[in-house]
Amino acid sequence: MTSSDPRFSGRVTLPVEEGMDDELAAIIDRLGADAVRNSDGTWLPKIVSNLGTKVYSTRFCARGDEAWALDHLDEHVSLYLCSDRVPALEDGPLEIHIMRGFFAEQVRPDTDVDVKRWWQVRDRTTGEVVDDWTVSGEGADCVVAVPATAGHVYTVAFLAAQLWDTTQMYNYTTNHWENDPTRSKEHPFDVVHPATWNHVQESLSEWLDAHPEVDVVRFTTFFYHFTLYFNEQAKEKFVDWFGYSASVSVPLMEAFEAETGWQINPEDFIDAGYHNSSFRPPSQFFLAWIDFVNRFVTDRVRRLVEICHDKGREAMMFLGDNWIGTEPYGELFATTGLDAVVGSVGSSATCRMISDIPGVHYTEGRFLPYFFPDVFNDEGDPVGEANTSWVQARRAIVRKPLDRIGYGGYLSLANQYPEFMERIEQICQEFRDIWERSGGKTARTAPFRIGILNCWGARRTWMSHMVAHALYYKQAAPYLGVVEALAGLPFDIDWLDFDDIRDGVPEGIGVLINTGSAGTAFSGAQEWTDVTVQAAVRTFVARGGGFIGVGDPTYWPGDGACFRLSDVLGVDREIGWSLSTDRYPNVVDSHFITDGLALEVGPVAPEIVPVCDDTEVLELDDGSIHAAVHTLGKGRAVYLAGLPYTVDNSRLLHRAIWWAAGRDDEFADQFIADDPRVETACYDEAGLLLVTNLSFDEVTTTISGLDDEVTLAPAGSAWIDISA
Repeated sequence: MTSSDPRFSGRVTLPVEEGMDDELAAIIDRLGADAVRNSDGTWLPKIVSNLGTKVYSTRFCARGDEAWALDHLDEHVSLYLCSDRVPALEDGPLEIHIMRGFFAEQVRPDTDVDVKRWWQVRDRTTGEVVDDWTVSGEGADCVVAVPATAGHVYTVAFLAAQLWDTTQMYNYTTNHWENDPTRSKEHPFDVVHPATWNHVQESLSEWLDAHPEVDVVRFTTFFYHFTLYFNEQAKEKFVDWFGYSASVSVPLMEAFEAETGWQINPEDFIDAGYHNSSFRPPSQFFLAWIDFVNRFVTDRVRRLVEICHDKGREAMMFLGDNWIGTEPYGELFATTGLDAVVGSVGSSATCRMISDIPGVHYTEGRFLPYFFPDVFNDEGDPVGEANTSWVQARRAIVRKPLDRIGYGGYLSLANQYPEFMERIEQICQEFRDIWERSGGKTARTAPFRIGILNCWGARRTWMSHMVAHALYYKQAAPYLGVVEALAGLPFDIDWLDFDDIRDGVPEGIGVLINTGSAGTAFSGAQEWTDVTVQAAVRTFVARGGGFIGVGDPTYWPGDGACFRLSDVLGVDREIGWSLSTDRYPNVVDSHFITDGLALEVGPVAPEIVPVCDDTEVLELDDGSIHAAVHTLGKGRAVYLAGLPYTVDNSRLLHRAIWWAAGRDDEFADQFIADDPRVETACYDEAGLLLVTNLSFDEVTTTISGLDDEVTLAPAGSAWIDISA
């Protein structure tokens, strides 16, 4: 059994399964786990009550009860989908096979609804709605006939019934459950329907009575999955981890209309095929829909939590799968009464996305790799993935600590890899060590706050520039790198939308950051046409504030500039309109920001030129500016063409922030390592300095404020007493 000494046990959740009774006690003791859990597709062993640990059990609210689902197929989860864009080659009827490009085992067109009300045909060439159309056929053979004009392009927006739960489909195919006759393809069901909602409540209560061994109900998650649908080859066709296209149903939309007075147009959801991606500036409708679904979901979550608490159990939410509508950074989340949140840690940013959630008693990070055969095989590298996951997570943990960590999947599979088990044993102990030495306190931060400005603000705290959680996307990497770097840097962060600054930048903000591609929600798009926004930022900088722009900050062409704050940044984007203007970049030999560092801007850097004589160019590549600085009044601005995450880029951003704040002369007082592969965290109350190696090489470096060099093992760390 596990030791009671918190230095060597606790704060770790381990996946367990049937068939490992003789091994579990030893593994639990080795890892110091104080909680166990099952995973999607595994079951808790009968001996679980004898393990001396807390017991989590997964609970699905929108799937997993196939008998109910099959008896209530009309109470299915729906998706709003858009057909391919189909050109008309001649005048007359145009047949659009709306399921072309979709996976028929996942979805089917819902022809049971009032199709003339909830479906829509559009002439995408004119933007007009087409009224005179017909539907024939079912399922994969569903066809919409449209009276078309030659040379025009048409789409069909349609509601689809979801036949196979998205996450279960992934697990099913990844683990080859098609070879297991006990497995079924699970149909999701929708709690908007009174019968299904009553059943979900009653079945939860009955399940709790039948499973007294369960201490924590791990809801995985609640009702509506993020937008994810597949093509005809069962490969991902569209994914948006923040998407609300699967939170739709006729009853829910009718309730929305009754409450808000808004008349829903299918185009509100389809959004020309972009489906209100988080990269799109959110429409007023979409924000209203998010708020409505949030009220609906949290109201029902509150009831499920009450059932758990009435039965003496804790309620935990998994931040993933069916998390849509929970809005963990919204005002209603704390009212649910949830005890805890657990989420998958795929980066520093995703770790902070979990650990910063307010309103719960504790947070837990599920580290990678997941114990699935896609990693644990002859070609996989589970130790390498574990190392990468830990180094990234540790950066965030020292800034805002998770309360617990854990893993998921098949323990029996992971246990076949002794080197992996040895490595996660070390990781678990290092995590506990950070907690015990720091006392769970946050490390020292800068004496000023950072404001990140985009269209989403606090709604998407630590979530900006993500598509599918922490997966790499070339176009997003130069901007997500800013978020990733900040997640492990010693700053307090405020996530601001444009309403937050219209009356002026909030007090306490020392540096404002705006980063993203042109026209996206993250750079701000048309928000920059608001003169009050422009004036607020100009005034903030002129009075001594700092402004950092990355990529296409303040981009919305008009009035002689592409960057609406080009006069603040000292640079502008060249899109071909001003090629007749001669440019004479003032390239400086050295600067505090780039001293000893190699800036990497990524593969999609825009063409940037100077527009002010006093702009200092820090890096120029083939005539285009990669980095520049500019002063305005008492304040300072920094421009970077891109900042994908690297240790050098992270250090460069760290220095840029202190420079923009006008406090670069204080930078060396912050225990800064000479080698950017090494970061430090100062715990003033404990009188300790944590030094961490972000690389997988041994590193020896000096640290400002310390006399002796520090040598760190690959991915290693060290504690230094600075109390004297």
